[in-house]
Amino acid sequence: MKRIILGLLAVTAMVLPAFAADIQPAVLYDLGGKFDKSFNEAAYNGAEKFKKETGIDYVDFEVSNASQREQALRRFAEDGRNPIVMAGFAWVDSLTKVAKEYPELNFAIIDDAVDLPNVRSLVFKEGEGSYLVGILAAMASKTHKVGFIGGMDIPLIRKFGCGYVGGAKAAGATEVIYNMTGDTPAAWNDPAKGGEIAKTQMDQGADVIYAAAGGTGVGVLQAVADAGKLGIGVDSNQNGLQPGHVLTSMVKRVDVAVYNTFMDSKNDTFKGGLEHLGLKEDGVDYAMDDNNKDLVTPEMKAAADKAKADIIAGKIEVHDYSTDNKCPY
Repeated sequence: MKRIILGLLAVTAMVLPAFAADIQPAVLYDLGGKFDKSFNEAAYNGAEKFKKETGIDYVDFEVSNASQREQALRRFAEDGRNPIVMAGFAWVDSLTKVAKEYPELNFAIIDDAVDLPNVRSLVFKEGEGSYLVGILAAMASKTHKVGFIGGMDIPLIRKFGCGYVGGAKAAGATEVIYNMTGDTPAAWNDPAKGGEIAKTQMDQGADVIYAAAGGTGVGVLQAVADAGKLGIGVDSNQNGLQPGHVLTSMVKRVDVAVYNTFMDSKNDTFKGGLEHLGLKEDGVDYAMDDNNKDLVTPEMKAAADKAKADIIAGKIEVHDYSTDNKCPY
């Protein structure tokens, strides 16, 4: 009998590590770091929610330069990390190479697409959410001039900007002052420059400024608060960064994307392929909480909610800049 029990224990010891190895989640952040108060932090929050609910830990890594991408991804794959989620379009080249070499592992990339069966590509309709905050910006503006500050000048960020311009002009804005922070990855993490651009826009008459610039946006929100104006946050709910001075935030549910990928792998329901996440899919929206409830009037909220319903119903079509690299508004 003792031998039988020892034999069963030995089998259990072999089985349990093999099972645990199937679910060893990992997150790879983009430049700016996981506590950027924006895009990367949303990915972190999704991983933390999964950990809290399941008790399953995860590993993560913050790249400090582009040369680390493939090395970090390959290290996680070699360690059997599964699934591995990458935050940001800049991971495409590394993922395309590594995912082919590890077909037994699940991967996911946020903000771009890799056409492989073991890769889930999560692309958001940022223009739809930006259209809504554009409406709120125009209605809150006293000068009828609003601003947009993007991070790195790429089609993805111009998707944000184009949707914002469309919503702002539909709600009566006479001008949208439009700037990008730079054309290198450093544009995601330069709060000082973000603040300088915001001051320039305010000098030109903008009294509500939307920042879609990662960590750089923190500087934008600080500058508008210091000037007694209004800012709009992005990706994560940033309403609490400058309470009373952040009109709203265009939330992009990167946290949900990470959480769902982890959970689907745990439940053995993971599927690769391309997913488009907009208002209809609860992938984007505008944020309301105690920090901004006194800034958004019932009339403003009604206008934004009507536009949301009309976009979902197809009555309003928000132009997707990435389809033709043009903005018709």
